[in-house]
Amino acid sequence: MRNKIAVPLIVLGVLMMLVGIGQRTLWAPPDTVTVQAPATEAEAPLAVLDAGLFADRSGAEITVRGEDGIFLAVGRSADVDAWADGAAATRITGASTEALAAETGDGEATVPNPAGSDLWVSEEAAEGELSYLWTAPAEGDWSVLIASDGEAPAPTDISVSWANEEGTPFAVPLIVGGALVAILGLALAFMARSGSKRTPPAPGSRRATRESDTAAHKIVARRGQDAGTARSVSAQPAASAIRKGTAGVLSAALASGIALALVPGAATAATDAPEDAAYPVVLDEQLARILGSVAGTVQKADAARDPALLKERVSSTALSLREANYAVAAKVPETAAPTSVAASPLLTDLVSTGTGFPRTVVAVTQGGDNTVPQALVLVQPSARENYKLVSAIQMLPGTTFPQAPSDGTGVSAAEPGSADGLAMSPQAAVHALADALTNPEGGNSATFAPNSFAEAVTTFQAEVTANPDNEFASITFSHTPVPEDTRSLRTGDGGAIVFGYMSHSYSSVPREEGDSINLEGTIYETLTGEKNTEAGIDVKYGEAVMLYVPPAGTSDKVEVIGAAQELLSATLK
Repeated sequence: MRNKIAVPLIVLGVLMMLVGIGQRTLWAPPDTVTVQAPATEAEAPLAVLDAGLFADRSGAEITVRGEDGIFLAVGRSADVDAWADGAAATRITGASTEALAAETGDGEATVPNPAGSDLWVSEEAAEGELSYLWTAPAEGDWSVLIASDGEAPAPTDISVSWANEEGTPFAVPLIVGGALVAILGLALAFMARSGSKRTPPAPGSRRATRESDTAAHKIVARRGQDAGTARSVSAQPAASAIRKGTAGVLSAALASGIALALVPGAATAATDAPEDAAYPVVLDEQLARILGSVAGTVQKADAARDPALLKERVSSTALSLREANYAVAAKVPETAAPTSVAASPLLTDLVSTGTGFPRTVVAVTQGGDNTVPQALVLVQPSARENYKLVSAIQMLPGTTFPQAPSDGTGVSAAEPGSADGLAMSPQAAVHALADALTNPEGGNSATFAPNSFAEAVTTFQAEVTANPDNEFASITFSHTPVPEDTRSLRTGDGGAIVFGYMSHSYSSVPREEGDSINLEGTIYETLTGEKNTEAGIDVKYGEAVMLYVPPAGTSDKVEVIGAAQELLSATLK
């Protein structure tokens, strides 16, 4: 019986191996799959390759051909969608083994040139043809945006190639399974050969009589062994069981091996895809590029003292303070330049998360010209606008900037008017500081830990008021917060870092009719063109501040950890 089974098993095993080898050689499909976007007469300024197209296709090659210039950018899917929002776009959402699935939607016929946007992790440009090897830059969903220049239609001659990993799914199981089947057949043939018996002797012959006597002797001996040790009795049946068990194990291994190879996912446990997390709005390489652009723009403007050069990368309070410095320097050349802005070294950063706008990033740097670290607050107002420097504040000596989360995740924005989880709301903290500077003896002074900024301001105010040269002047100081310039981010310890802005007014008027304010020899004489005034003078400063608000439930005070002050104007009443 074994001989009848063994030979067919050997033949079957060899045939299985030959078929498996043939699938990997003679009948092997192409190493790669290349699919093309369908031809379309619809025109759009953008083409978007959605994240689903690249699922499990790392290493795919994107090839774009076009008569006009070709621009390709990689960004988070939410960012690409935000930039393309409202524009006509050809969306490529997936691929079969035959073609890309594409659809062109209605919208704006032209858009701004997407080149240079801070949203892109990487971008490339070429003429005629561009090839890009796809690799996801980080965790999360990523898409590809393709355009020409925003004015001309985006190229739609797009193809995607990837490794053909599903061409011969049965080749390996057939080769391995065929080898096991052949081995099983050989094992059965060997056992049949070794276990075969000689032809029985004729009855009554000497051989029959001799073997009969020997058998009788063996039976007696076996019985005698039964009384002594049971191991000899079971030895022969055990060997038979092993031979039978060997065939069973090989059969089981063969069956299970083929089952695992043919059932998708049987070899590994299925796992659910993780939910989309809130990722930082910029990666490290993006932040470095943005800082380099911002710092370069500011350095050029500082060198020329030309505020027009700032507009591309500076806005809000940072723009106001530098514009004022340039204006004062135009009249008073010896005016000290603003603290320089450096892109590196980057000491730490706080990067917000989420897909909405505006977005805020804080980078702390300290260039060679900076005696203390400087916090640079960058805000991206909308998807099609780049980050701009809205505040540049030097840290006060002896203060500590909250560290970024150690796991590399971003931080959330804190609503300026909300005290949720905080000792006080960010807006309330800026208001309290303005009051404490205006009224040093007031109740808000106890809100803040001792700091060199408040000490310097209140000391200056007290000295000016007490100066005998000002005995005929009535002098008042006021610090007024500007709510729209308050920005804040949550910190890892449950607190918040707050960036605020205050208008500081210094007013001096004569006490009595006939008195005058002497301006001779001061910067105010240069700015107003007068040596004295009987009407009085208003001097305005801009004050940018950086505060740390502790979490609710602690006894810690609010800290002033940074400040920047600039003379804005001096005008006669």
